Amino acid sequence: MARVTAPPAVDTSAPGAGTPLRARLLAPPGVSPDGPVHSPEPGPPEGPLQRTRRRLAAVPRWVWAALSVVLLVTAALTAYAVTRPPEPAPITQRDVDVTVQKGLGRQAEAEAAAPADATLAHAAIAPSLVVITTRGTSAGPQSQGSGAGVVVNADGTVLTALHVVEGASAITVAFSDGTTSPAIVASRKPESDIATLTPARLPETVVPAVLGGGLPVGAPVFAVGHPLGLTDSLSAGVVSALDRTVRVEGNRKLEHLIQFDAAVNPGNSGGPLLNKAGQVVGIVTGLANPTDQTLFVGIGFAVPIATAGGGGGSLPR
Repeated sequence: MARVTAPPAVDTSAPGAGTPLRARLLAPPGVSPDGPVHSPEPGPPEGPLQRTRRRLAAVPRWVWAALSVVLLVTAALTAYAVTRPPEPAPITQRDVDVTVQKGLGRQAEAEAAAPADATLAHAAIAPSLVVITTRGTSAGPQSQGSGAGVVVNADGTVLTALHVVEGASAITVAFSDGTTSPAIVASRKPESDIATLTPARLPETVVPAVLGGGLPVGAPVFAVGHPLGLTDSLSAGVVSALDRTVRVEGNRKLEHLIQFDAAVNPGNSGGPLLNKAGQVVGIVTGLANPTDQTLFVGIGFAVPIATAGGGGGSLPR
């Protein structure tokens, strides 16, 4: 037989105790089983500006930093592209040819304006060059002769060829400033045809020549003297050979001579042979001539200055 149990008692003192469970679950929104619930009233609708600000505020800071860097780099590149100079035009063969021609032209102008080596050499030796005149030479008591010499020391010592003054009873030296003075033979070296003279009176300013070293074959040289009475004449040539030996008047033999092709004639004897700097590298002593005439035919000889300088016992300074 079925047993019927009585339903549980309902506590009517609790709120909503008398309301069935289903009713409470299906209560409409805003209505509580215990009573109505009041929701806040909705605000005005969000505008586009507010919505944009809200979205921007939500962007992380590192994104803003990266965007700033990109903008700065873009601005720098744009400024460089706008302000940079135009690219140079490509160099053509014609440009190269024009530049080379201009360079050669400037070089030619500079060389034309520069003084020649002979000019520089003459200017350097001119204050030291002297004219030597003699009377009563070996040719006879009334004979006269002339030659050249060069001042090689501050005391006025003159270096020349011995045959210029050999046997002379009177010697006169004329300096470049016009001062003239009697002179005596201070030393002689017959084996080298070299002599030194001591003048009795010196010019106000004595300018010794600068002595140079040896030169190779082919080096330019300049002979300065008074050929045929033409005072202070310069001729140019090159060293033709070295260490030559020749025989001169009196059956004397001269050794270790410089052979050169600068024109020399009587009156050049005793004069300096110069390098292009105007330094004395030799003393002109003679010329080769197969004829009986004492005229230049293309070969001259000079005593090296290292040998000539010892004519007085030591190299002049």
